[in-house]
Amino acid sequence: MSGRGRSEAELFIAGRGKEEVAAAYRALPAEQRFKLLWRWSWWARPEQLAPAGDWHTWLVLAGRGFGKTRAGAEWVRGLAETTPGIRIALVAATLPEARNVMVEGESGILAVAPPGDGRPKYEASLRRVTWKNGAQAQLYSANEPEMLRGPQHHAAWADEVGKWPDGEAAWANLALGLRLGERPRTMATTTPRAVALVRRLLKGEGGGVAVTRGATEHNRLHLPAAYLAEMRSLYAHSRIARAELDGEMVEEVAGALWSRDLLERARIDAAPPRDRWRRVVVGVDPPAGAGEASDACGIVAAVLANDERAYVVADASVQGVGPEGWAQAVAGAAAAWNADRVVAEANDGGAMVESVLRAANSALPVKLVHAAHGKSARAEPVSLLYETGRVRHAGVWLGLEDELAGLVRGGGYEGPGRSPDRADALVWAVSELMLQPRARSPGVRML
Repeated sequence: MSGRGRSEAELFIAGRGKEEVAAAYRALPAEQRFKLLWRWSWWARPEQLAPAGDWHTWLVLAGRGFGKTRAGAEWVRGLAETTPGIRIALVAATLPEARNVMVEGESGILAVAPPGDGRPKYEASLRRVTWKNGAQAQLYSANEPEMLRGPQHHAAWADEVGKWPDGEAAWANLALGLRLGERPRTMATTTPRAVALVRRLLKGEGGGVAVTRGATEHNRLHLPAAYLAEMRSLYAHSRIARAELDGEMVEEVAGALWSRDLLERARIDAAPPRDRWRRVVVGVDPPAGAGEASDACGIVAAVLANDERAYVVADASVQGVGPEGWAQAVAGAAAAWNADRVVAEANDGGAMVESVLRAANSALPVKLVHAAHGKSARAEPVSLLYETGRVRHAGVWLGLEDELAGLVRGGGYEGPGRSPDRADALVWAVSELMLQPRARSPGVRML
């Protein structure tokens, strides 16, 4: 579903003056005026209403200001008011975003609820919205996927799925919990971002996934004209305008160190046999301060083969665990691949990083490295190795590839999550294998 339709309200107002519209409204009985003010089907554009058909996921992929949040809040309101006892999951990238946007925002659930006895109650301490008929909506953070493990729901509204830090894990846990009722459904709203989760949902279009596309411009009657003009003036035909205003899925980041085509060309079915490996390195990008349980720990294994190429063989990165958890994951990856070196970034608490890794396995061959340059600057020499065909991916790791494709030449990051943790771990591993001076073999010098 795409394009721009007009709401019943817009069609009625079109061609009529303000006085005529006001007179028609005043002529209605008070009860009808009240109902009309809160009847979403009257105010909604067609693309803001749930599509027909037997879909299990409705993906709204549209520019900012399109009305995604209003559509999501009204969809939840409709389910809650017509289905007593229904259980709905509200999932955002973080809990504050779930509260501030989905529930308490200007277009959130509380704002679209009509006044009176039917108005829902929000209990912040319980992260819960409750309707008088027993319907409930529970708030969750995609940043903590384990929160979604266990609870059961009839339906879910997943907001801004394109910016979820660990989207695939959160989505999987959410989907596994949608097992109440005969027809569980999810509405996913997001500004387009070419991350693994959004790309996978798009691939399911027509097979249970209904997709609505739209642009900021489609909601122009409800947006200040000055805002639209300024946005167009600032961003013109840039990638930002295409994604954030026009709602396009822009696969390539302008100036990216790794293009999607480059990553596809680097992919192979399998690495050379182990008897042709010369070295194995596990690169590690620990969470900031070595104590943050919310950030990802990048863990990537790569090997140097006899053909003088590096082969990435595993992305063992972990999300949402404490120091003991990610240290055990590093030790597990090193053991699984028989690594001769674990290269770990130590800019934030080097001694802590090493002690945490040693606690997991005292025999780990740890090498601490300090970042003298930004992530993009460190990544540039590694991306050149890809361009010359000297690095191969023996597998598919969409999360890792999305981060690589988000690193921009000259600085900056436009990929998923807050930081390219997986990509940075890869850079450390490949740099150790391919860019470090090698010890010279002993020989005879002729005089």
